[in-house]
Amino acid sequence: MKTDESMALLRNIGIIAHIDAGKTTLSERILFYTRKIHRMGEVHDGTATMDFMPEEQERGITIAAAASTCHWKDWTLNLIDTPGHVDFTIEVERSLRVLDGAVGVFCAVGGVEPQSETVWRQSEEFGVPKIAFINKMDRVGADFSAVFESLHERLGATPAAVTIPLGEGPDFYALADVVRMKKLVFDQSSQGQEVAELPLEGDEIRQAGLWRERTLETLGENDDEFMERYLEESFTEEDIHAALKRAALKRAVTPVLAGSALKNSGVQPVLDAVCRYLPSPLEAAPPRGTTVDGSREITVDVQPGAPFCGLVFKIIMDGGRKTALMRLYSGRLKEGDTVRNAALKKDERISRMFRMDAGQQEQLAEACSGDIVAVLGLRSARTGDTFTAHGLDVLLERLEDVKPVISEALEPRNADEGKVLDEALARYAAEDPTLGVTLDEESGDRILSGMGELHLDVILERMKREYGITPRAGQPQVVARETVRREAEGRGVFDRDLGTVHHFGDITLTVSPRPRDTGNLVSLSDALAHPEDLRTALPRALADEVLQGINDSLLSGPQTGYPVQDVAVTVTAAAKDGATAAGCRMAASLAVREAMSQARAVVLEPIMDVEIVAPEEALGASISLFQNCGGKIEELGERGGRRYFSGMAPMRKLFGFSTALRSATQGRAGFTMRFKKYDTM
Repeated sequence: MKTDESMALLRNIGIIAHIDAGKTTLSERILFYTRKIHRMGEVHDGTATMDFMPEEQERGITIAAAASTCHWKDWTLNLIDTPGHVDFTIEVERSLRVLDGAVGVFCAVGGVEPQSETVWRQSEEFGVPKIAFINKMDRVGADFSAVFESLHERLGATPAAVTIPLGEGPDFYALADVVRMKKLVFDQSSQGQEVAELPLEGDEIRQAGLWRERTLETLGENDDEFMERYLEESFTEEDIHAALKRAALKRAVTPVLAGSALKNSGVQPVLDAVCRYLPSPLEAAPPRGTTVDGSREITVDVQPGAPFCGLVFKIIMDGGRKTALMRLYSGRLKEGDTVRNAALKKDERISRMFRMDAGQQEQLAEACSGDIVAVLGLRSARTGDTFTAHGLDVLLERLEDVKPVISEALEPRNADEGKVLDEALARYAAEDPTLGVTLDEESGDRILSGMGELHLDVILERMKREYGITPRAGQPQVVARETVRREAEGRGVFDRDLGTVHHFGDITLTVSPRPRDTGNLVSLSDALAHPEDLRTALPRALADEVLQGINDSLLSGPQTGYPVQDVAVTVTAAAKDGATAAGCRMAASLAVREAMSQARAVVLEPIMDVEIVAPEEALGASISLFQNCGGKIEELGERGGRRYFSGMAPMRKLFGFSTALRSATQGRAGFTMRFKKYDTM
């Protein structure tokens, strides 16, 4: 049974960073040093424990967030290794939503790279306290001081050194713990398991002393309690650790450590820092939600004795079974319990629970507040759903539709492959909230939509490996939207037999533009909607069919077939005599199409926020390439000794941009992009 004491020794943490900063390598060392695994795998060999998908092993990147539980000294760690590639940022966001703390990993050569900023900003939005690990100190060009400064310049963090490198690049040989003023030497013959604590010598004392004084000053400026002791010079090592934790929990200070995960140096101090400075579920900011109707805010009681409340942050489909990864925020959960899906107002029964260890599972009879578990039996579960005990009226978050920006048509090679393709796509769409699947009625093609070219490529690779099918894939296309520029009227008349039944409908309506990103508004005119006036009011059954016909037609605009957004549709007239439900629905759809054609329908395309970071000598080539892709520069500046610029560009012109940028700058420029809006450009 979990107690406050055991919850105080629990850490739910994530590893976040730019692609190729060494997140998965660090995770692998953490699992090894905590005795979770007995042999370290390597990303470059395709043997990393947390990268258990073959696509991850082949590409050397993390695609799906992987969870594992391990133990370090007296603490229990739930560890989530998240993706760094821009196409998979939804995995990062979902993970950050349920974490109490995070370790930001930065390359000692690359520093704060574009995606580093993205994931750091995401963590700030969720209020997640963090420590920073400056990795790859053994690489040529490593510069601890430069990366340390860029944490402040580019991320707005206030860094405070805990360990610093002794030597950099090929000269890196040990770490200095500036809190305890000790030299840490990691024995490579034992793969870094044995750590020698030695006295600092000569210039090492001076170097560590300077960084220690800087850390103490930073703590004094950000923690009043420590400031008094600092001025009186009456503090201990424990006082420094306590001040670092208080400041880290407030996100006023970010403890910084150094090392080389690949060279087995500096990982144990990171584990110590996670346990010392990052919060337990009891110390983390209490989760806040709303009542299901959204009328008031609620703070969830995180105690194990409180009513159960949990959030599903990821769905995994395996062999037709749905597994929901859930963070428990309060109460207890047992096999056989009946819980309520607060968003859908459905009751579900927990059949089994597991503790996740990357690709492995350990069955549990009970889970408590603070735990992260895999749950079977929640058939209605979707990413972002809140599950509660009966009588608890709380919704932790409201689901928002993620807008894919790229799509491609998939054509099965035969009828049998078509059935398997539909099964595969249904599974992947259930697992991934950023993936969209629709059927083109005319061609029979399945339209797969996602967040980028790599996103769709990985889906096709998984399909080949897991289902043995290779459907024909068309050229990637942007996912567009339609809207109108002016108001127009349309009339639709449907008067024909369907089978043996005659159907009739006569609908007149207006379509007009709404402000961008305000959504669609479909309504009846006052006369048609007024229930007291039986002469003009449209019967409820027919009115529902008219509105349904309009909403259905807005899913596919007349110009491109893409959804219509930001329009107001008002039904102004409807024939009642002889009207049938199906006739009204079909007539409404015809009226929308006529009105849209008269209202100057216009195509909106996905516009992306783009930032490019490059050395001075590669800046000109980067700007030229960006402008050739229709990009508009909004900001130009310098950070951490490198130039950067940011702006907007249409997604359709950014296909292949990453490859072209690497070629034009000899691989020295990096870029990141995020969906901004649908608009014309």
